[in-house]
Amino acid sequence: MTEKQKASFGAQILIHRHQDQHHFNKPFKQNAPIATTKTAVRTTMSTAKTLTLNTSERYLQSQNPLPSSSPSQLPSFPANFPPSKLIPKTRFIIDGFRHSGEFSISYFLSHFHADHYTGLTSTWSRGIIFCSVTTARLVVKVLGVSALSVIGLPINETVVIDNCEVTLIDANHCPGAVQFLFKVPVSGGKFERYVHTGDFRFCSDMKLIPFLSEFVGCDAVFLDTTYCDPKFVFPVQEESIDYVVSVIERSRSENRNASKSVLFLVATYVIGKERILLEIARRCDCKIHVDSRKMEILRELGYENEGVFTEDESSSDVHVVGWNVLGETWPYFRPNFMKVNEIMVGKEYKKVVGFVPTGWTYEVKKNKFAVRTKDSFEIHLVPYSEHSNYNELREYVKFLKPKRVLPTVGFDVENVDSKHALKMQKHFAGLVDEMANKQEFLMGFYRVPQGKGKVKVDDLAPELDKDIEQFKEEFDVCELKNGREADSGSTCSVASTHEPDSQDLTPFSDKEKDEIMQELRDCLPVWVSVDQLLELVKTYGRNIVDAVSHFYEHETEFHERSGESLPSSQKSESPCTKLLNPPSVESSLQTPVKSPNQKAKFPPLKQSVASSVSPGKRKKNPQNKKNKKGKLNSNLESGGIKQSTITKFFSKGSRVCQGITATPLSGISTEDKSLTSEHSVKQYKEELEQFIQIIDGSESIKGYAAELLEKAEGNVGLALDMYYNNSEVHLGGNQKGVDASSKSLPCEGLEESISSQGKERSEAGNKVYQSAQDSLADSTAVNYVSLPPETYSPIEHACWKHGQPAPYIHLARTFDIVEGERGKIKATSILSNMFRSLLALSPDDVLPAIYLCTNKIAADHENMELNIGGSLVASALEEACGINRAKIREMYNNFGDLGDVAQECRKTQSLLLPPSPLLIRDVFSILRKISVQTGSGSAGRRKSLIVSMMRSCREKEMKFLVRTLVRNLRIGAMMRTVLPALAQAVALNGYDEAGKVPKELLQGLSAAAVEVYNILPDLNLLVPSLMSEGIKFSTTTLTMVPGIPIRPMLAKITNGIAQALKLFQNKAFTCEFKYDGQRAQIHKFDDGSVRIFSRNGDEMTTKFPDLVHIIQESCKTSAESFIIDAEESSFYPFKNYLPEREGAKLPWFHWIE
Repeated sequence: MTEKQKASFGAQILIHRHQDQHHFNKPFKQNAPIATTKTAVRTTMSTAKTLTLNTSERYLQSQNPLPSSSPSQLPSFPANFPPSKLIPKTRFIIDGFRHSGEFSISYFLSHFHADHYTGLTSTWSRGIIFCSVTTARLVVKVLGVSALSVIGLPINETVVIDNCEVTLIDANHCPGAVQFLFKVPVSGGKFERYVHTGDFRFCSDMKLIPFLSEFVGCDAVFLDTTYCDPKFVFPVQEESIDYVVSVIERSRSENRNASKSVLFLVATYVIGKERILLEIARRCDCKIHVDSRKMEILRELGYENEGVFTEDESSSDVHVVGWNVLGETWPYFRPNFMKVNEIMVGKEYKKVVGFVPTGWTYEVKKNKFAVRTKDSFEIHLVPYSEHSNYNELREYVKFLKPKRVLPTVGFDVENVDSKHALKMQKHFAGLVDEMANKQEFLMGFYRVPQGKGKVKVDDLAPELDKDIEQFKEEFDVCELKNGREADSGSTCSVASTHEPDSQDLTPFSDKEKDEIMQELRDCLPVWVSVDQLLELVKTYGRNIVDAVSHFYEHETEFHERSGESLPSSQKSESPCTKLLNPPSVESSLQTPVKSPNQKAKFPPLKQSVASSVSPGKRKKNPQNKKNKKGKLNSNLESGGIKQSTITKFFSKGSRVCQGITATPLSGISTEDKSLTSEHSVKQYKEELEQFIQIIDGSESIKGYAAELLEKAEGNVGLALDMYYNNSEVHLGGNQKGVDASSKSLPCEGLEESISSQGKERSEAGNKVYQSAQDSLADSTAVNYVSLPPETYSPIEHACWKHGQPAPYIHLARTFDIVEGERGKIKATSILSNMFRSLLALSPDDVLPAIYLCTNKIAADHENMELNIGGSLVASALEEACGINRAKIREMYNNFGDLGDVAQECRKTQSLLLPPSPLLIRDVFSILRKISVQTGSGSAGRRKSLIVSMMRSCREKEMKFLVRTLVRNLRIGAMMRTVLPALAQAVALNGYDEAGKVPKELLQGLSAAAVEVYNILPDLNLLVPSLMSEGIKFSTTTLTMVPGIPIRPMLAKITNGIAQALKLFQNKAFTCEFKYDGQRAQIHKFDDGSVRIFSRNGDEMTTKFPDLVHIIQESCKTSAESFIIDAEESSFYPFKNYLPEREGAKLPWFHWIE
């Protein structure tokens, strides 16, 4: 290569330097246009010649020596290459230098930040780098990349690279940051359009960029999803800048008379945050001090002549520091006051005020601008971000309306089908072009009549585009018409909006009818009637795609009409009979067909049902699962039924055999229902957002969620139960059952194929689940236990029925209420109501419930512990909820309670079917089973048991289950609260009317229960006795038992003799010397054995064998059993017998004269 050629390539990166320089000398403002007027831009494009580049040629010219192989012979991309880094149908790699290889020589760099140019070094030779002029200068200057490998492209001009049109527009992120607009040629002279945002901060002025407007409806947007979370809705940049300026001005005014009093530190990246620095300099009338490295970068950006930045630290009190100097920002901000103090002392200032401008420090639940203070240090967390916040991302996608959104930032986004990537895409549901996606999806099932050969998608694209546009127009007209005619109740049917093409008017031959009907049958559910198929054929003719598309748009209404249109004899016919005797197409086509000119081709469709009830939830009725595992008998299999096509799996209607037919919500008109839904959305706005976030739903489900919250009176937990259990989805009003008319006869063929043993297992497995469902349908609130005792009904207000095992949710709801109750009397009343339902409906669950309330699994003297650490619980959470350990640790640092963390993690839990509810007795039994797991593999067995319980949790069960596992229930209920509550429950249930129970009786029974527990601390004996004796229970009912240590009577601390005498109220008393030894309870049994317990009930018999021998020798033969509460202490028999070692001293009470 000649020197002239080298010079020309070296100068390539300086193209349009003046234009690009002007842009970065005046940083992007969110309220100012970022491009010139449309006319000016078009003039530039028309007068300037379009730059055309060939990557292969440039790459060959940049290599010395020339490569051995031609770039045109590049291998294909590896299967694991990240799709977020590759523009489809090209070899253009965006910000993917660490993924570089021989498969591409075309690389694009969106901006000069390390996380985007990782893999780019001074030895780069993989290919040509395309970027903005500013970024190109930094790549060459800072990284030392050869200028021959870097090509700077102008902003707001289209360049042709390898036959693809590429346009760079400003990204409003940092100097040189751009968005890439790609137009990739495909067959038929068409283009596919892609937008890659890089890192960007959206503002409304971007909508004015003419180049970007041409990409509305593009094929995909590679989106910067750094803050794609509803909690990140930080303010605009101007508000953050105003805050920083106000803090500086206020601090200066407060320390006006002192010299070098306050030092202001602003943390920034190597490149970025320049705008906030320029605004500080302009509005505070000062210079900004930067180090030599930062100044070198600023010179490359063109700020050298601005007179704003200086390397003289004495000329300014505003200094720029590195990003992590003031503290670590990830995963949460941790200030580094030690480093700040070093800076303050080294520069001889008295106070330091620091600013950390980033969106990661935004604390949505607290003040918008958080401050960390210590001594004379202040660090302000400023939510100034150069990335788009959540609302801005949605607005940008709404503006572009792409066919698909591909996230470029986040956990595991490099795998577009990963759980996290799909979850992130759900944030933009309803904002993408779903009609285009539906068109592509249906094209996969398009079939061509025999003899016509294979039809390519490109050949059908013009026709489909035309049909889709026509459908959009007709749909808009239909919605407008419905809005105008809502008062009259008229609706817009398909027939009234669709005018058949001329080809539809052509009479069909019998063969064509058979082909079209069969093709529709293959694409639609089996319950679609012949009349409905004929209506679709008459309306859409040979356009199968539009017919199927229209059907699935109004599937619910078609399903209703399929039942209404059948004769009574056919309504009672078994679905299996219909399968064995399918109606023939030939006979159905003999039905008289109405003229295409007739208006009423379809009955009016009820659009309110389709909009208010989520189709995905309509098929969750548990009664449809009765014959789920059944198989068709041999007669059915030999009947010649064709295998279902793949479209059957997307059917939203009922299956071949189902217990009941889904019935729509009834009793409410379309207008009233929409008003009710709108009212619910406003009334329960916060609950609605929480509900949708928990189920990870989209905007389309908001109406359905509002109805559930309306039924649950705003209780999110109950609404979630109705959502997952679907106990009321298909019921109208207060209807508790299913009308007989809505039931279909059982499928005899399937029933016979299920064995009796399988039936028993199915019934046993669904018994508890079904009972829980019934109870949820009966209860409309979950806080009945907080009612006054005279109002609470133990049976009617319970969430299960008599004879059924008590669900753990009964305890969890009670714990949730008690946790927020500060008064002891009220908390005891709530616990008492909880026990009353257990006593009335499930007496066997009372004892396990008391253990769970007191966070125990056995009596203290049994020494049975769970032996579960927080690490094991966190590991179980990972498996049960699909969340990583780092996220759990982050949430724990925020919440400070592992139970709250688990409850938050439950929102990410995904299950195919709702599991059987947790039962009180099962939870208690599993906890005891966990405690006895020992030996090899015990940790895995304990974890498996915990995960099984976590997967069955509902509402707040997860929170209190985890707290139980870590032995920190945190509800403020101890044994002296729980036992009186149980005693009161026993007394209240013994009277017909709870309000007539004497207060003295309640207090006396409560005191007796506590007193008996003090001398016999074993719930296994106390609780059954209290339940059997009832109000006759007293302190004499039970007595102490050897082997069960008595609870110690602890001493009361006094500040003097006078206070002690006052406590005895002039009564006689005795006193003795206090021996400073160890408390011991000595129990002798009838068989002569002796056991010794500590003050806490721990057995320590083996520690004192000599004491056991002394007791056995000192006992009379008449002393069969006894308990001695004593103090054991070592002693020496003679005063003068002292140890000979130096310094040994004994207390005086160890001497025996």
